[in-house]
Amino acid sequence: MESAIDKKILFVTPPYHCGVVEVAGRWIPLNFVYLAGAVRQAGFRAEIYDAMTKHHTFSEIALRLGEAKADYVGVTAMTCTINDALQTLELAKRINPQTVTILGGVHPTFMYQELLTGSSCVDYIIVGEGEVSLPELLTVLEQKGDPASVPGVAFWNGERVVTTPKRCFLQDLDNLPAAWDLLEWNDYQYFIIPGSRLGAVSTSRGCEHACVICAQDKFWEKSWRPRDPQKVADEMEHLSRSYGVNVILITDENASRDPKRWEALLDAVIAKDLGLHLIMESRAADLVRDRDIMWKYKKAGVAHISIGIEATDQAQWEQMKSGLYVDEAKMALDLIHEHGIVSEAAFVLGFPDETFESAKYIFKLAQYYNPDNAHFMAVTPWPYSDMYQEMKPYIREWDYSKYNWIDPIIQPKTMSMLQIDVAIVDCYRKFYMEKMIDIMVMKDEFKRNYLLRAMKLIMASPFIMKKLKVGIMGKVPAKLGELKQRFT
Repeated sequence: MESAIDKKILFVTPPYHCGVVEVAGRWIPLNFVYLAGAVRQAGFRAEIYDAMTKHHTFSEIALRLGEAKADYVGVTAMTCTINDALQTLELAKRINPQTVTILGGVHPTFMYQELLTGSSCVDYIIVGEGEVSLPELLTVLEQKGDPASVPGVAFWNGERVVTTPKRCFLQDLDNLPAAWDLLEWNDYQYFIIPGSRLGAVSTSRGCEHACVICAQDKFWEKSWRPRDPQKVADEMEHLSRSYGVNVILITDENASRDPKRWEALLDAVIAKDLGLHLIMESRAADLVRDRDIMWKYKKAGVAHISIGIEATDQAQWEQMKSGLYVDEAKMALDLIHEHGIVSEAAFVLGFPDETFESAKYIFKLAQYYNPDNAHFMAVTPWPYSDMYQEMKPYIREWDYSKYNWIDPIIQPKTMSMLQIDVAIVDCYRKFYMEKMIDIMVMKDEFKRNYLLRAMKLIMASPFIMKKLKVGIMGKVPAKLGELKQRFT
């Protein structure tokens, strides 16, 4: 009988692409780094195959699955990637029916009943965090034990879906083993900074805010767990010195939630003096709170900050329950600009009550806030989100691959889905045509070059250019055509 050490799990990213996020870079699958580290610690061999980043087709994935000869195949999924995740597991089963398939992630955590009753290619689903549940499940399976004894798992037992008791969240995030060595580091780049190698760090987990358009608070059950600031800085140093990483994405939903801990983290990174560029998401209220230490953001290497602006007026803002105020968003963006950091803001269109006038107002709002980068997104009610039932009567798109904040899936009361798509594209077109003038006269050389390279990537993207043609008879406006010629 083989020992556990001879058994292997292959982690595969589903080959999903929606065009926008990938314009800027190739992002590491941080969840697999931790999961692979955990299963190796339990005595199993692990491989990470980032098919998404490699832009591999299902034919290429089939070849890799055959070559790997893995005993277990693990895939993670969000709602928009679930179809490709299932197709990947179907391939694994077709190549070797004895392969045990395991699915995890946000969508499976909430939709395990639908997935297990609707697909025969999924053997087990990890519900919630997987760093303890997954290696424990593998160990029980190798020992021919009962998977129902493992907390945080769902599976089909031949007659019904079995769900085991919920597993408590990890409290010690600092000692999770990370399998950084399993990544093919040459794949990961941040295209906006030439010659970069892109890494990622999670400095905390969770979110306590109840934004109805988001499901992070549901997944984390409104909890928030921080890591030790010094250990986070040490990890950044390890990525820099061992793998040549010089750009790091901070993946947290709310990294700056605790002001003392956040400032300690900035201080620790400053003390390392690694010359890193940090990309992060923050809340407007936190940035306003930190107005007196924004210089530390800059000195620590924070180069790009994204904030969400999900509503178009104060009444809707309060309805979102985000705990933010309209004036805070403007103050936050002004602070970011004042310290020479690139700003990014997201605006959401396509709610059931959307009108042509409200869509125009969103563009005016973007002009008023004046972020360096703006994203205009189609509202996407996840099937497990608080707003799903309220918006269900207006949903016209049931293909989960479209649930990506890019493709409209809601038909408002007085607009068609095509009209929402056109409104979104018009916001993008008008915003960036005006923004180009601001960029060209910027005195900050780093920021100007950063934004010019970002614009060049946008103009060179077939996906973006295809979107820009929506609703205008297949023709790119002359100004955008001119810009594209300059940058390609």
